Amino acid sequence: MIAKRALDMPPFIVMEINEKAQELERQGKNVIHMEIGEPDFTTPQVIKNAGCRAIKDDKTRYTHSLGLLELREAIVEHYHDKYGVALSPEQVIVTSGTSPAMLLVFAALLNPGEKVILSNPGYACYPNFIRFADGEPSFINVHEEDGFQYRPEAIESTLDDMTKAILINSPSNPTGTILSEPAMRRIAEIVGEKEDASEKPYIVSDEIYHGLSYEGKEHSILEFTDRAFVLNGFSKLYAMTGWRLGYAIAPKEFIRPMQKVQQNLFISANSFVQWAGITALKETAGDIDRMVRTYNERRKFLIPRLREIGFGIAVEPTGAFYVLANAKKFGADSYKLALDILNNALVAVTPGIDFGSNAEGYLRFSYANSLENIVEACDRLARFIRE
Repeated sequence: MIAKRALDMPPFIVMEINEKAQELERQGKNVIHMEIGEPDFTTPQVIKNAGCRAIKDDKTRYTHSLGLLELREAIVEHYHDKYGVALSPEQVIVTSGTSPAMLLVFAALLNPGEKVILSNPGYACYPNFIRFADGEPSFINVHEEDGFQYRPEAIESTLDDMTKAILINSPSNPTGTILSEPAMRRIAEIVGEKEDASEKPYIVSDEIYHGLSYEGKEHSILEFTDRAFVLNGFSKLYAMTGWRLGYAIAPKEFIRPMQKVQQNLFISANSFVQWAGITALKETAGDIDRMVRTYNERRKFLIPRLREIGFGIAVEPTGAFYVLANAKKFGADSYKLALDILNNALVAVTPGIDFGSNAEGYLRFSYANSLENIVEACDRLARFIRE
């Protein structure tokens, strides 16, 4: 009999939309992809050169299970330079992508039945990782008029004795909005308000979209509290999705337990990819600036164009590369609407239901595609809506 944990795992709907789009492409159809959160840029040449050089130099063996010391030192330096936080390389564990980092964090953090507070909507896979680690997601509805960000009083009223962590994601997937400094500070204060340290929850901060901000500045949770875990990686900002390189920053007492899980499940991240990661952190400022400027040009086109077509966007997203748009006037079933758009307009978008019940009736548009393709996709959408 198939294990219950596998049977109960829901599908990742964005991947199902992508696979249906691929079926249409195999039939000769020209589909424009706005469903996948994957940079359309190639990995910067300096990173590719570093990876090739590492292979040529035979840097292809297992590394330390925590990751190369040189890479962990570069991550610590990056967080100090950008956020002014003091860390130790012994607080960093390098993983084969940010998803394994998330698994290590929740495996070390959660006992059976302990809760993690999540926003609804939020990234589709968060609750699945938590349940896989025998934890329980505790959802808080967040609202369009707030930019889909937490209201601190909602967090306070949801906390109970079984709450082990609060998960935040800024810039956010699927909404593209950024938590303000006062909001992050208040969430950190909530964590610190319990008198008994053993009862204080932790904050898990997914910072994978850091660097992709177009108005204002994103903040790391480590600026406000050290009772926190950070998830980050190289896929989004550095256009390195296929390289599979991520990391977690954790309180020191959690590193050894996380390391043991890594040793048993993954051994270590790829060695030559880690050497390329050092180059990404140190030598790509010009490449990053170019990509961020390009994303912002697309964002500035897409938001008013979607509104012109008839989609609702109450708070403009200013980070990542997503717009979560209200499509309720076109249909209450977001999955059906996304399939109709795919089959009739040949534009792939993600139904809001993938991100939680509170996003039903919304569609997520990714602008990780060329401006030319985004213009054409919007023209197709407009025709589909008219017809």
